[in-house]
Amino acid sequence: MMSSILPLKHPPATLAATPGTLPQGWSAARLRRRLAERAIETLLLLAALVSVFTTAAIVAILVWESVVFFRTVPLLDFLTDTQWTPLFDDAHFGILALLSGTLTTTIVALLVAVPLGTILAIYLSEFAPFRVREVAKPFLELLGGIPTIVYGYFALLFVTPVLQKIYPELPGFNMLSAGLVMGIMIIPYVSSLSEDAMRAVPMHMREASYAMGATRLQTAVFVVTPAALSGLASSYILGISRAVGETMVVAIAAGMQPNFSFDPREPAATITAYIVQVALGDLPHGSIGYQTIFAAGLTLLLITLVFNIVGHFLRKRFREAY
Repeated sequence: MMSSILPLKHPPATLAATPGTLPQGWSAARLRRRLAERAIETLLLLAALVSVFTTAAIVAILVWESVVFFRTVPLLDFLTDTQWTPLFDDAHFGILALLSGTLTTTIVALLVAVPLGTILAIYLSEFAPFRVREVAKPFLELLGGIPTIVYGYFALLFVTPVLQKIYPELPGFNMLSAGLVMGIMIIPYVSSLSEDAMRAVPMHMREASYAMGATRLQTAVFVVTPAALSGLASSYILGISRAVGETMVVAIAAGMQPNFSFDPREPAATITAYIVQVALGDLPHGSIGYQTIFAAGLTLLLITLVFNIVGHFLRKRFREAY
């Protein structure tokens, strides 16, 4: 039996082409679309690299300047001393005085933002009618767009006088009013992300709960909320980072007095407020007082990094894939 190899009637298109010509089987429109996609991919890569390089540059500057600071100030004194008076003749560099104010205001803010933000998220996700949700959520998110200096004066001129009617001995500058207003300020961050996480829970989980005889409240609390726990943890970590890094509210309402105290009724200074106080150009560049800015900034960066690492492990631990 003779066999012969027949030539292909329509040979497949190849990408090989002579210079100046299109690849075989490609049209000019397809080539333009391909080039546009490559250009967009390159722009997106450059945008991602800009954020990476910016973060690396910030960390490098903080570390470099902090090394110069710690050549003069022992690290042990920086971490254990409870006095922070770097601009006085009798200088002390105890970061605990600033750290206590930062943590106290953050805790007060979280005691306000986490419960209220979670309750609002549950209502918007599980109970609010569609029209109410579409109107209420944008108004809630507007709270995040108000300048923080407005929140600061709101805390100083309104919240503090109201608190003084309850606590007559409360000083005009205190961590309590600053923390309460910070909590109101970060409610949109907690509620918005939490509501998105709850809305992402599949409907069949709710239907299964209803089929077992559970009410809407029981379903929301015992089914939807645990299923969205990774998203809730992300919103809480974002709220913590936002509270730790807040500047103007604590600078105006808390008093900027570096006292080592965890009593929210007392005035105090936070790390960010101190940086604002010192970074006004009054100190000569390279002085030990000027270098404290970078040491405090590095401390703040490490605190935020720890919270983000904890949030990453929480998301990884409780993440549910549907």
